[in-house]
Amino acid sequence: MLRLTAIATMLFVGSTARADDWPQWMGKNRDDVWAETGIVEKLPAGGPKVLWRAPVGGGYSGPAVANGKVFVTDKQLKPGAKDPNDPFDSKTEVSSAERVLCFDAKTGDELWKHEYDCTYQVSYPAGPRCTPTVHEGKVYTLGAMGHLCCLDAEMGPKKIHWQKHFPTDYRAKTPIWGFAGHPIIHKNLLICLVGAEDATLVAFDKDTGKEVWKALSSSETGYNSPVLIEAGGVTQLVVWTPKAVWGLNPLTGKPYWDVPLEPKYSMSIMTAQKEGDLLYVGGIGGAAIVLKLDATKPAVSEVWRGDGKTDGLYPVNMSPLITDGTIYGVDQPGVFRAVELKTGKRYWQSFKPVFGEEKDEEFAGGGSGTLFLTKNGDRYFGLAETGDLLIAKLSPKGYEEVSRAKLLAPTGAAFGRKVVWSHPAYANKCVFARNDKELVCASLAAE
Repeated sequence: MLRLTAIATMLFVGSTARADDWPQWMGKNRDDVWAETGIVEKLPAGGPKVLWRAPVGGGYSGPAVANGKVFVTDKQLKPGAKDPNDPFDSKTEVSSAERVLCFDAKTGDELWKHEYDCTYQVSYPAGPRCTPTVHEGKVYTLGAMGHLCCLDAEMGPKKIHWQKHFPTDYRAKTPIWGFAGHPIIHKNLLICLVGAEDATLVAFDKDTGKEVWKALSSSETGYNSPVLIEAGGVTQLVVWTPKAVWGLNPLTGKPYWDVPLEPKYSMSIMTAQKEGDLLYVGGIGGAAIVLKLDATKPAVSEVWRGDGKTDGLYPVNMSPLITDGTIYGVDQPGVFRAVELKTGKRYWQSFKPVFGEEKDEEFAGGGSGTLFLTKNGDRYFGLAETGDLLIAKLSPKGYEEVSRAKLLAPTGAAFGRKVVWSHPAYANKCVFARNDKELVCASLAAE
């Protein structure tokens, strides 16, 4: 009996001590929470120890880490091809290929790659936007021009389960900034923002690629990454199109509710964030709203709507997080704000998280400023667009930076400055991050 108890205890300890994976956009639960313990309290003066570096091409897509492997997508220019000098140019065709790369998470050795021709014709043609989604031995990737691939996570291109091309298969119009809505899995479905005239959303059988349902009709696709929430006694799929925020039945695509919310330039980007019975969505151009989720049925009521000037938070490239009734995130001018969830009241603001130093209140050089925020215990890790990794404490009272160190060189072009606009992954007590030249794995384990 004692021997059996000892074995059971060992099995329990082994299972609970297993390192977390980061198998999709914003982590395991798409909430940007990193649950691992045994992580450094502050970063070493010279930065975290880099365990390996691997060359990659251009892209905004973050890495995914699962079952000892790292997956990332990139873009490669064809011989003689070059990107337009103006990153806003969406008319010029660029002869390119997109790749899905798989690396060993411990060594950085390349295990396999899948490559396909992909002519780019989008604004900011750096590369793919979407982090791979890894689930039950398969890896799902969506490229900037609408190529959806389902590959075997072990065998890669030797076993392609199924593929789609949204412009060909659904006559979908490629958004000006490319396809950027990260696919999400629910039960046997892979749900994607496709953007066809009668199919803004499409759910595919995740194993066969067969269409299960399609829903909504929107003149513009937008760039939103849907999220699953529990409210009103059911699971709801929340998606933000350029016209409205929607709650749908994820098994059928049937809408439960919708509320108008129109950002500028059809830039419905951030993943909706929920705390308690409140749901927050916001974006460029003074588009922000907090909704109260009905406890008895799938329905919502409006709590407040931002004015874009004196209250609220209006992010561009990042999804703010909510902790204990406070929203934390980066507003359009590149300023980091803390905002009261239930009222939209602004507590404080600071440019330091994004740029490493304070700026004048009227600073105009940080348009679309970006910092990807991840919660770990009672503090936050952030990857700033400068390539700096930081640890900070956040509260309604203010911003407390614990430490900061350079992790990557900023390589992307944005409004005359160089940036890193790719969400990192946190797994195996490490940070995995990329720019347009390399993928880096650095240890964050406490000594």
